[in-house]
Amino acid sequence: MSLEITESNFEELVMKSDKPVLVDFWAEWCGPCRMVGPVVDELATEYDGRAVIGKLNVDTQGAVAQQFGVRNIPTLLVFKNGEIVDKQVGATSKQVLASKLDAAM
Repeated sequence: MSLEITESNFEELVMKSDKPVLVDFWAEWCGPCRMVGPVVDELATEYDGRAVIGKLNVDTQGAVAQQFGVRNIPTLLVFKNGEIVDKQVGATSKQVLASKLDAAM
């Protein structure tokens, strides 16, 4: 299961992580987000111990979304050493997200 990322734990879980991090910026009312959500959860299980994978609700954690210029959801950002190394806007396949994570390893 993916982690819940919030404004209070973002620095620790994402910016200071020694592993690649995938953050799914989403909202409850977003249809494409609901399609991507289960894929993100599957990746969290498959990459357990090798990557940090979490979801950030833009409705409740808007400051972080604004900080990274997230205007469309779902937006999935891949971080490495506190820097964005890849980005996916819109729903996509598990294979695409896995390849982005693998590239950040």
